[in-house]
Amino acid sequence: MASLSSLPNRRRRKTSIVVAADLYLPVECWEYIINFLKDDNRCLKSLSLISKQFHTITNNLRFSLTICDQTLPFLHLLYRRFINLTSLNFSHLTNSSVTNLNRLLRQISCFPLKLTSLNLSNKLRIPANGLRHFSKKITTLTSLTCSNMGFISITDIFLISQCFPLLEVLDLSDPHHREEYVETETEHLSFTFFKLRKVNLSGHYHIYDKLLFRLFKNCQLLEQVIMLSCYDTTFDGVASALRETPTLTSLSFSNTFGQANEEREESYITSQFIASLVSLKYLTCLDLLSSNISDELLSSIAIEGLPLTRLCLQNCKGYSYSGIFDLLSKCRHIQHLDLQRALFLTDKHVVEMSLFLGDLVSINLTHCLMLTVSAFFALIKSCPSLSDIKMENTSIGKKSLEGSKSWLNFTVRPQLKYLCLAWNPWLTDENIKLFASIFPNLQLLDLSGCYDRFEEGIVQVLRLCCNIRNLNLSYTNVDDETLYVISKSCRGLLQLSLKGCTDVTKKGMEHVVENCRQLKLIK
Repeated sequence: MASLSSLPNRRRRKTSIVVAADLYLPVECWEYIINFLKDDNRCLKSLSLISKQFHTITNNLRFSLTICDQTLPFLHLLYRRFINLTSLNFSHLTNSSVTNLNRLLRQISCFPLKLTSLNLSNKLRIPANGLRHFSKKITTLTSLTCSNMGFISITDIFLISQCFPLLEVLDLSDPHHREEYVETETEHLSFTFFKLRKVNLSGHYHIYDKLLFRLFKNCQLLEQVIMLSCYDTTFDGVASALRETPTLTSLSFSNTFGQANEEREESYITSQFIASLVSLKYLTCLDLLSSNISDELLSSIAIEGLPLTRLCLQNCKGYSYSGIFDLLSKCRHIQHLDLQRALFLTDKHVVEMSLFLGDLVSINLTHCLMLTVSAFFALIKSCPSLSDIKMENTSIGKKSLEGSKSWLNFTVRPQLKYLCLAWNPWLTDENIKLFASIFPNLQLLDLSGCYDRFEEGIVQVLRLCCNIRNLNLSYTNVDDETLYVISKSCRGLLQLSLKGCTDVTKKGMEHVVENCRQLKLIK
């Protein structure tokens, strides 16, 4: 039989055409394939260079666009190219005066885009005139983010409610400056967020109780409320507002920050708040940070049998092991538990608690000073789904491993992926080597602030845990030799933290940069 190279040119051309025809796929198939493969928009950029067909397909699959200063002159071209855009992000713009934003929003409204999401974060003020013009032309918006703004007033919130009554997600968190106002001047404002499902008002000092009630009064569909560091809001004020939101599934609230202040009266849980909270029959997530709570609150939640899957009592005071035991013994489906700074917790407590935490996925026991490696192993043994452990500043390493090995019998725990053991002064090389042998699928390891030298332990971790992507060795005694091992053993590393590592030189850094080609951040 003649080889393909010996065939006449005409026949070879015909064969190529047949092969090409056999490989033809309709556009719908390519869209399905690309959607399956892509994890972000950077993938689309590479694919668009392959052919005109792929260029067209990827243009149609681009649904979000982040605008920066360099892209501003080409906006009209981008809007025409990506006709299926539903999300625009202006948070990276630095040349973003109110005048410029107003002009940009008017420009956007001239294009036939069906936008559902708009991000205007990190700006000085809300571009009121631009939003008014935008809302008249684009009526499909369901999500608006204006976080980290220089200033947000109550009248800004009123404007947003008038312009976008169909909003489902609103993020106005963490404005830089506080508004000075007279309460009677805002009483006439009526807020119409009829379809709102999620709102973040963290950092708003001016949200007083009556205003919060008026905000939530018409939000019959509200499911998630985030209000952290809202200093003018009291627990009784939150209680009144909660009665207007029977569908609420998630509540995050604090009216202070840091450790709970026992001298601040507003930080204490009230009986009115407890009554309103336990009436929320669909509540699955509860975050009460830096508050003075009580065992009565925890026992009331247990008695009502709220379907909690997340409980965060970070930096709270006023409760004891009795209260948390009552809650966990009745609410058996907790997946995320944060008891940071629960100073009363002992190893024995954690051993008992772990028996009720069969669904646990993540736990934070940072600053629980009495906990040792025994508590750590008890969680590993009793919580088969546990993938994230945070135990900073505990007594791990202070107690010998010999008495704790029986917990695991050296059984591998492949589900654990995130391990944060920062600022544990007694943590040893022996501990690190044991953890490496048990957790082969670690993706994040934080040993920052641990004083011992971990040469052998780090080598063991990197040899056995090939999936580590984020390694934090800040404020440790790591040196160039250790960095060399890291660069050879962990080439898939994405983030490396070396703050305060005085034994690291330029030579060590060069090893890492040269060999860890996927590294995105080093600090």
